[in-house]
Amino acid sequence: MRLLLVEDDSMIGAAAQEGLRREGHVVDWVRDGREAALAIANGVYDLVLLDLGLPRRDGLSLLRELRAKGNEVPVLVITARDAVADRIAGLDAGADDYLVKPFDLDELSARVRAVLRRRSGRGKSVIRVGELEIDTAARHVKWKRREVALSAREYALLEALADRPGAFHTRAQLEERLYGWDEEIASNAVEVHIHALRRKLDAGLIRNVRGMGYTLAGES
Repeated sequence: MRLLLVEDDSMIGAAAQEGLRREGHVVDWVRDGREAALAIANGVYDLVLLDLGLPRRDGLSLLRELRAKGNEVPVLVITARDAVADRIAGLDAGADDYLVKPFDLDELSARVRAVLRRRSGRGKSVIRVGELEIDTAARHVKWKRREVALSAREYALLEALADRPGAFHTRAQLEERLYGWDEEIASNAVEVHIHALRRKLDAGLIRNVRGMGYTLAGES
């Protein structure tokens, strides 16, 4: 999944970015509220991790504006404001969850997974499409009950397709899910990963329709 981290503390931001990247997420990091507003306007993020006490623009006002404009991107507030009134204000402003600093990186990862599950309408961490099974908590993949080892990019691509089985994803959309601002993208990167997935899982699992993109068929 592609996440936007909005955090002005360099130590917390670096640790959170690294921890979430180890979980397989693509994480773009901005350090103030105005940069966050510009980044969110691109509309490519699956979730925003939002500090409240930000330079140039307060995170709470940004969150309220997003919801007022009908932007439903999931938001996990991460802040040092631990008073009950602050938590209520954040949740009432439209946050999907609220995590107080300092926090454990494992808990942060678990809350990210929980918010993403709720927004996708799943109550469990396991996605099943035909004979494909993806455990998003453990990051394990099974095909026809056989566990399959995937690289981080292969897993991220498969999860992106499985999140909306039957829907078509263009190469540009998949690149946005797989690569952050600071990463170079080879012109055939998506095709290389899809070829590897077809080889490891099933040749007919991922279909490509000219002019529409790639879709997860779910059947062999």
